[in-house]
Amino acid sequence: MMDVTDRHFRYLMRILSHRVVLYTEMLTTGALLHNCPTRFLAYDEAEHPLVLQLGGSNPSELSKCAIIAQKAGYDAINLNVGCPSSRVQSGAIGACLMAEPSLVADCVAAMKEAVDMPVSVKCRNGIDELDSYEHLHGFITEIVAAGCSHVIIHARKAWLKGLSPKQNRDIPPLDYQRVYRIQQAFPDLTLTMNGGIKTLGDITEHLRHVSGVMIGREACNNPYLIAHIDHYIYAEGAVIKTRSEVIQKYLAYIRQQMSQGVALKHMTRPLLNLFHGVTGGKHWRRTLSDELRNHADPLNLIEHCIPHTL
Repeated sequence: MMDVTDRHFRYLMRILSHRVVLYTEMLTTGALLHNCPTRFLAYDEAEHPLVLQLGGSNPSELSKCAIIAQKAGYDAINLNVGCPSSRVQSGAIGACLMAEPSLVADCVAAMKEAVDMPVSVKCRNGIDELDSYEHLHGFITEIVAAGCSHVIIHARKAWLKGLSPKQNRDIPPLDYQRVYRIQQAFPDLTLTMNGGIKTLGDITEHLRHVSGVMIGREACNNPYLIAHIDHYIYAEGAVIKTRSEVIQKYLAYIRQQMSQGVALKHMTRPLLNLFHGVTGGKHWRRTLSDELRNHADPLNLIEHCIPHTL
């Protein structure tokens, strides 16, 4: 998620779960090829398994980015063909590419030829008038033939004109059945469901029909949900960390990052919703949002405003 899943957010997710696969924000090929790649690709080793999500439509440029990502130590590449932003569309990136399956297939093939790491595609159920099972099936057929072995489908269509990215996350209805049909048609394909997934019950229900589940906005709105994944989904019998334990581990990370010159304000945002639905959660959020900036000892303030209900 752009402006959300930065390296600090991902580190918090890794504290919450040892097993979930983490994805970066979408990084355009232009940003990676024409700027300092180190700045965009930096991550903590603890984040593995870690997937770099790319936005682009030029096979040659994407293959160069894939090579950079492999050298940087990423575990896989994901091509975003689901973002409905008008800014992204203007660069021939994102969901508009669902109208050009052959081009997406060429992009996948170019990356597969350039690197020996997995290449996946994240797409929508459909776009605009191209909103049918048949179109989605044809799209999946082409990219699988090009070497894509993992597809993530956001189970809403995207309206490329008339709806904002936020509206495209809520207004088009979810159609999980279409994704289930795609998994049935491609039984050997690793197919991951995305969109509107908010509870452990949602996750377990989808896993009855598809290979995996991707949690997006709910990981931001209610990050503590992720703390239950290893125990309930992977059945590891792991002890679920308390929120207080999570904060202590994250504070150690903050101290280490601050010693390297990273500003505190960049690292507190992932913590804002950690007490979602918990008594004292609003006070916690208000403290992080309003009171830290002028406090003489902000890390001490964080420790002392942890709600008692954990």
